[in-house]
Amino acid sequence: MPPVVDANDIYSETHVGKLSPTVRNFPQLVYVPNSDSNTVDVIDQRTFRIVDHFKVKRQPQHVTPSYDLKTLFVLNDLGDSVTKIDPATGKQGETVRVKDPYNMYYTPDGKFAIVVAERIHRLDFRNPNSMELVDSLPVPCRGVDHMDFSADGRYLIGSCEFSGSVIKLDVAKRAVVGTLSLAEHADGTAHGTRGLSIRRAYDLRHSPSGSMPQDVKTSPDGKVFYVADMLENGVHLIDGDKFVSIGFIPTGSGAHGLYPSRDSKVLYCSNRDEGTISVISFAQRKVVQKWTIPGGSPDMGGVSADGKVLWLSGRYTHEVYAIDTSDGHLRARIPVGKGPHGLCVYPQPGRYSLGHTGILR
Repeated sequence: MPPVVDANDIYSETHVGKLSPTVRNFPQLVYVPNSDSNTVDVIDQRTFRIVDHFKVKRQPQHVTPSYDLKTLFVLNDLGDSVTKIDPATGKQGETVRVKDPYNMYYTPDGKFAIVVAERIHRLDFRNPNSMELVDSLPVPCRGVDHMDFSADGRYLIGSCEFSGSVIKLDVAKRAVVGTLSLAEHADGTAHGTRGLSIRRAYDLRHSPSGSMPQDVKTSPDGKVFYVADMLENGVHLIDGDKFVSIGFIPTGSGAHGLYPSRDSKVLYCSNRDEGTISVISFAQRKVVQKWTIPGGSPDMGGVSADGKVLWLSGRYTHEVYAIDTSDGHLRARIPVGKGPHGLCVYPQPGRYSLGHTGILR
């Protein structure tokens, strides 16, 4: 793994002004996978207008930057394929057969792509260039979907959406070394599930524990993993080394996506079911601001290279939100296809990609 430059901030190389020479001249675009219409919309970050639109295979879920930053992959989950995009031009490339690519990450040394095969309950380690299968690891949970890595890259923490738990995986050994239930607060008090909407009642039937972990992000100092929980309405704090729960931060209904700011000071948490964004202070480990998107359903996304705009898909409103990070006001609401999900803001600062919609280090 490339060495950590700042032990107190694993995101130091993703700050403003640190674009890699590989991506420096790429057009500033947002790539939006529309899961329910099997398309990708491409948005110009400056004009907020759609500049391209193309068809892909069934149910594209996320757009993922390659480890070397040179390629974007549209993950066509039910289409059992990935479609390449050339970010130098923004144009669609070839489609390669890959089984159940709900999400995709990379080992920190870049040797393997980790395809998160959610519906078949396994992690597939593939050649990151050819996508040929090298090894396959069954996981002891349902709905494995998001993850992030320790500061030294030795292990990852992954969320299991429908089991209400997270797993710890030894990256080098490619082995699950622990499972942790998130169905209760760190103090042992169970979370309530009263007053659920029809959609959230549906989610509870699929995750009867009352916990539905989603996105995962490592703290800048590498000591804590933040895990958004859509049914618990907040973010769990996990000590990765000890693999124990050390706290919980209430954020809002349907806590979902997590994105660090470009100065590594705060973490943006999208609360999908109530249409809000919670701004969490890493130093204080609490919500310090909350922004509202009227009638919105903010889901997955990323932060612009200059740190000024948080881009999020509106999962149930068929639009994309451009949110000003200075005060949370909406710069734009852009109509897109049906079911927009894991959009990718590109280019982004950083030396290499660990996957998802842009976990760069």
